[in-house]
Amino acid sequence: MSDKQPLLVIAAGGTGGHMFPAQSLAEVMLRRGWRVKLSTDARGARYTGGFPHSVEMSTVSSATFARGGIFTKALVPFRILGGVVGAAFGMLRDKPDVVVGFGGYPTIPALGAAWLLRRPRMIHEQNGILGRVNEVFAKRVDRVACGTWPTDLPAGVEGVHVGNPVRASVLERAGAGYIPPGDYPMSVLVIGGSQGARILSDVIPGAIAALPDDLRRNIRVAHQARDEDGARVAQFYTEAGIDAEVEPFFRDVPRRMSEAQLVISRAGASSIADISVIGRPSILIPYAAAAGDHQTANSKGLSQAGGAIVIPERKLAVEVVSEQIASVLTHPQGAAQMAQAALGQGLPDAPVHLADMVEELAKG
Repeated sequence: MSDKQPLLVIAAGGTGGHMFPAQSLAEVMLRRGWRVKLSTDARGARYTGGFPHSVEMSTVSSATFARGGIFTKALVPFRILGGVVGAAFGMLRDKPDVVVGFGGYPTIPALGAAWLLRRPRMIHEQNGILGRVNEVFAKRVDRVACGTWPTDLPAGVEGVHVGNPVRASVLERAGAGYIPPGDYPMSVLVIGGSQGARILSDVIPGAIAALPDDLRRNIRVAHQARDEDGARVAQFYTEAGIDAEVEPFFRDVPRRMSEAQLVISRAGASSIADISVIGRPSILIPYAAAAGDHQTANSKGLSQAGGAIVIPERKLAVEVVSEQIASVLTHPQGAAQMAQAALGQGLPDAPVHLADMVEELAKG
């Protein structure tokens, strides 16, 4: 490698599940003296607030077949091709030493260009089942890093289990001391992920309101709800006399998680990684519409270890959730055991292992 700073191009789609592990890798590579460029779309740009300022951002033209009418879908291949050509010209001007894709349609331009120009390239898959874009590129990259193990991979493709990298703000609270539930103020954190959070807003407030009075009066809730659901969720909590903060996005989830007695969450890979590294009891509700039901696969490790209670979406009802919340918050010893079991599943070294893979690939 030359004396100039090596360049890493990171490509990630527009959800926290893709962007948070990408941010984690960027943080480590910058500390190792690399330049880092991030390629994402307008949706992904919403998650860039936590990225280090020295990461060079570019917003690419990509598209998905999942949204829009017939005319919009007919234009998708042309928009993707335009994105790939644009990314290729960019890489000819400023040659990346490695390109890493984290999944989602906005990764197609950078990975497509890297494949065309034969630049060293790899993907990181957060879930136990490959996302659509990662499935396409799995046989067209030099390495496949896996966040969940085992990951269902195409025949002939070997994966390396590195775990799901968590951000520095999560690592700072790794294994933070857990205060078991008791007859004092307790925090419950409700995080929904970027997709399908509405059902949590429909069920969780009612489940907390249905708790016995002596338990409910001690509970403070931080509930992440979609913009369109926020007002009604906040109103429900207020009318039920429950101390609650309702926001579309908490910028300090790691702090809130470390202070929580219980986390109620979707089973997205990055949420599970955060819960495991910090070590908190959780109730996980896998997103039923997730491709290949990958969130159910994601939740298995934590639930089998005894760190999480999993409620399938089809069984999600006020009484069911209320009963499970009470089962955690009225059994301090059991809650502490769940926290410890979750911690046992955490892989705080995942960002370092992924960064090592990048550097090995750069050396060829």
